[in-house]
Amino acid sequence: MKTHGSRLGLVAAVLFWAGWIAFSGTSTADMEIQKQAKAGGADVKNCQTGHTATLPKKDSHDLNDAGKWLVAEKDKKGAAKVDGAWLKDYQKK
Repeated sequence: MKTHGSRLGLVAAVLFWAGWIAFSGTSTADMEIQKQAKAGGADVKNCQTGHTATLPKKDSHDLNDAGKWLVAEKDKKGAAKVDGAWLKDYQKK
């Protein structure tokens, strides 16, 4: 016979897992852009290559000039998402 406590533990585990899956994509995407940029030969050190903050929050992605340029390139190319390798073509102002 199962107890109420074991059901609560199962529910908590499922909620934790669902949250992990739902929110892990944001971090992975940012790291993926950094990996693409490095593989493409761009000089990338941290998140401030495209953002104003060292560690941007999920709800606040303030972009610097390079980040704005990447978004503009995405729109210009009609791409579904930013490709970090494009940074090799970015000319600093």
